[in-house]
Amino acid sequence: MHCCTKKPEWLCRSLCAICLWLCATSSFAEGIVISKAEARLTEEGYQLSADYDIQLSHTVETALKRGVTLYFVSELTINRSRWYWLDTDVARNEQVAKLSYNALTQQYRITHGSLFQSFYELKDALRVLGHQTAPPVPLAMLDKEGGGFFTRLMKKGSDCCSALAQMRLDVTQLPKPLQVNALTNEDWNLESKAYRWEIQPPLAEEQP
Repeated sequence: MHCCTKKPEWLCRSLCAICLWLCATSSFAEGIVISKAEARLTEEGYQLSADYDIQLSHTVETALKRGVTLYFVSELTINRSRWYWLDTDVARNEQVAKLSYNALTQQYRITHGSLFQSFYELKDALRVLGHQTAPPVPLAMLDKEGGGFFTRLMKKGSDCCSALAQMRLDVTQLPKPLQVNALTNEDWNLESKAYRWEIQPPLAEEQP
């Protein structure tokens, strides 16, 4: 039975329009979602990178435009599993990026340490902010930290390590008056789920 039975045609059209709008807006929900992650083997070693789709809630975007600086923390980690104990980190890279807005120039700014980029559109700033890259992790370091673990697993043809990517908005860096509200308001809960994937030991012919 159709949902519009015995209902005016205009009401059916309105209901359908609302449903389509809800379906369209659901893909733009607030939060941080990882869209791509990889561990690329280069001449310097494994280089981790991740791309995030960042959608600010109305509350957070309003605070940004009113002069509140947002601190985003991204993590890219390589670790190895141990069946007899907890996993151990082989290499861990954590970066903090600041997103701010200048009302005078009407520009958004992303700051990494002493480096910064400016943007006129928030979507462009979020796109650049969402791309995170860690310094390469040398293969020699992986083998040393694993006590020959890499070499042994290459001979067995088994997996060696796994990688993790994650990003979050650090509410502890907000101004004090906002911190209490941010800790209890879901609008400020911007954090991606931890994404893990396996890193295959490189074959001898694949090593740079």
